[in-house]
Amino acid sequence: MKQMRTVILASIVAVGLVRADDSVNRRLKAAEDVLSEVMASSDKAIPQSLLDKSRCVVIVPGLKKGAFIFGARFGRGFVTCRNKDGIGWTAPGSVRIEGGSVGFQAGAKETDVVLLVMNDRGVDRLLSSQFTLGGQASVAAGPVGRTASAETDALLSAEILSWSRSRGVFAGVSLQGATLRQDLGVNRALYGRTLENQEVLSNPPEPPAAAKGLLEELNRHSSRGSR
Repeated sequence: MKQMRTVILASIVAVGLVRADDSVNRRLKAAEDVLSEVMASSDKAIPQSLLDKSRCVVIVPGLKKGAFIFGARFGRGFVTCRNKDGIGWTAPGSVRIEGGSVGFQAGAKETDVVLLVMNDRGVDRLLSSQFTLGGQASVAAGPVGRTASAETDALLSAEILSWSRSRGVFAGVSLQGATLRQDLGVNRALYGRTLENQEVLSNPPEPPAAAKGLLEELNRHSSRGSR
């Protein structure tokens, strides 16, 4: 009987791990789709010059409004940074974003969020276990349009630029007050062991197969960084 209980418990755990992996893989595909769809339209895309200057990219597909209590925001996504030589992108780390003013369109229950981390200060914040946008890290709403001007003081000095997309509308949005934190549970599902985002992004492991599409999409739009 004891042996049977052990087998049953192991089976339950295995099923749970498979479901967790499926959920993470779907979220990686959703992040890939967000980037692909946003960059497909030149008049609504992230400006190419900003993407090329960015140090890291955060994509949170389907951030939800009012998921737990009135006014709450919660979503899971991924972050990847440029490799140390400036060519290509690292394996992704996992993040959660909570709270803050996210700017949903009227009637929308969820929105996609894209962040560009623009300088060393922003990268340092990103590599911590958690930080608050607009508090510990400066954040500004990003301009829209592949050739949009980005030469304003606010954009040049911001550590992080942010956009959201809901109900088909893609626009710069301020994420003041939102908390961004690493998600160790998802990292464990991705890499088979518990890794801090600092470990993933600074000494990248081999990217999981499910992240291949997202990294290819990033390389298609900006394989080399510019300074």
